[in-house]
Amino acid sequence: MATGNSQDIAITASTNLSDEDIEKAVKDAEAHAAEDKKQKDGIEAKNNASSLIYNCEKTLADLGDKISAEEKAKVETDIEALKAVKDSDDIEAIKTATEKLTTTFYAVSEKLYSQAQAANGNAEAGAESGNAETDADGNVYNADYKVEDDGDNK
Repeated sequence: MATGNSQDIAITASTNLSDEDIEKAVKDAEAHAAEDKKQKDGIEAKNNASSLIYNCEKTLADLGDKISAEEKAKVETDIEALKAVKDSDDIEAIKTATEKLTTTFYAVSEKLYSQAQAANGNAEAGAESGNAETDADGNVYNADYKVEDDGDNK
């Protein structure tokens, strides 16, 4: 489970089950363990797909025109493909579509991140240079300044 907790079923003698009935219940549970695991994997895949669809749609809406129409169309196409298989019983198709959307969206996110880093780098460089001119030694020799008289003539 996602919480790390385990669940156990304990059948105690306080019930009116015979040893044969208890053994039968245990064997029945063991026989259906693989089926239960398959059902659990299917539910998790569907939940992951729904969550990814929601997050991608929300992020696309928040980004607006910060990404190109082509990139937005790629992501939307993958979202629609995932929506088409999300409610089916084909777990592999759901996982494949989820992976494809994740890969496409990460590529767009990575590009946005690098653009933001470049913009921040240029802004910081511009802020550091300001209006001052420097010589080869880094000394400022032509800076704007303003002298204010505080009114005290001492």
